[in-house]
Amino acid sequence: MHTHNHDDGQEPEEIDASQGYEQSDAHVTGIITFLVSLAAFVVVSAVLSYGIGKVINAHLTKEDGPTNKWATTADVRQLGNLPNNPEMQNKMAEMTQQFPAPRLQTDDGNQDIADLHAREDLLLNNYSWADKAQGKVRIPISVAMALIAQRGLPVAPAAEKTPLLTADKEPTVTEPLTSGFARTGYEQEQTRLAAAESKQAK
Repeated sequence: MHTHNHDDGQEPEEIDASQGYEQSDAHVTGIITFLVSLAAFVVVSAVLSYGIGKVINAHLTKEDGPTNKWATTADVRQLGNLPNNPEMQNKMAEMTQQFPAPRLQTDDGNQDIADLHAREDLLLNNYSWADKAQGKVRIPISVAMALIAQRGLPVAPAAEKTPLLTADKEPTVTEPLTSGFARTGYEQEQTRLAAAESKQAK
């Protein structure tokens, strides 16, 4: 059986394939050559890397100058974890409160919104001076609603209405659409906690 053709005029080598497998041994010389070359490459690469590192470190040391008390290598692992300092924390809290507005919110603004709604409730549900010099007073919103229900609103001139289309109905409002601004989830949670605490106190 012919497997290789040579252009140098030699006769092609005949291989006996009757056994069904390669009968000659592997060439150990090629394997050994490859392994030796690989080992030499690894050794040369390691030596070059070490030499380049030494050169770089020597250059950095030369740039930094001689070691003294101002320029020295410190082992930060010896410092360990720094202990809590309550005095420093209180000082930071003072500085945070004294910092001019707008300040960074530390609770996602939940408490700020609750405080805003509390101030609005004071204006909406209590009497207060709007202009003391002119004698103008703010009245609670419930009183204002009762006065409007008693006296009625000023009658506005009738607006021209377009005829309704087929199957259309006149819109009617049977109850107020809302009783005011919606409370946030944080405020609702605080209200539930306050109610639970009042029950436990009783």
